[in-house]
Amino acid sequence: MWVDHVQGETFHGRKGALGNSFRYGVDYLLIDPEAVEGPALFSRNRANLISLHDRDYGGAPGEGRGAAWVREVLAAQGLPPAARILLLTQPRVLGHVFNPVSFWLCEDAAGALRCVVAEVSNTFGDRHWYLCAKPDGSVIERTDTLEAAKIMHVSPFQPIEGGYRFRFDIREDRVGVWIDYSSAEGGLYATLTGRRARLSNRGILRACLRRPFGSRRVLALIHWQALKLALKGARYRSRPAPPLQDVTR
Repeated sequence: MWVDHVQGETFHGRKGALGNSFRYGVDYLLIDPEAVEGPALFSRNRANLISLHDRDYGGAPGEGRGAAWVREVLAAQGLPPAARILLLTQPRVLGHVFNPVSFWLCEDAAGALRCVVAEVSNTFGDRHWYLCAKPDGSVIERTDTLEAAKIMHVSPFQPIEGGYRFRFDIREDRVGVWIDYSSAEGGLYATLTGRRARLSNRGILRACLRRPFGSRRVLALIHWQALKLALKGARYRSRPAPPLQDVTR
């Protein structure tokens, strides 16, 4: 089965009185984790220049069960089984991985998007899943907005209260994800957009030369932006207990 490379750009813009924004390049994979093959520099469940490990997804960090876990969630939520489940995520680079958010894309037999499970992780080791589906279970179109109440602590500079609005545009040649978080203090607007093409050894090498530290770089950028917010006087909130339930719909 194919593995696609999304050469993307992410943008984050803080809303409210204390503004802050940034954008930077990222490399994501879009894959079928139940039938994955790829070029020589990519591996599944073993070490390589870049790799995907099932234990990184669909469960607590390091204890995940991948797509099998997602199928159990769909059944528990009373949703039809997916004909195919795709994962949009940043891979391990030289063995290291950290994903602020990955997306499980659940398609029907015609290849239409029926639901998305957003897998959100924070730097404190917590993880939560937001299940995005239309109330009637119909196809998620590019113009549809899906809502979820925020219940997990992500940034110490944002409250837990508030809500997310998600929008997804998954095409053969491009990927777009928009997340609008709103709270009484303002919130945050985040996007992921980029070109989609078949993953190749050449593409892997180019990505590693452009962004050689993979998710280590992502963590460094997160802490750099946190420092900037602290210097601007943003209110810091201590980490609360994580939510009791794993999945919010």
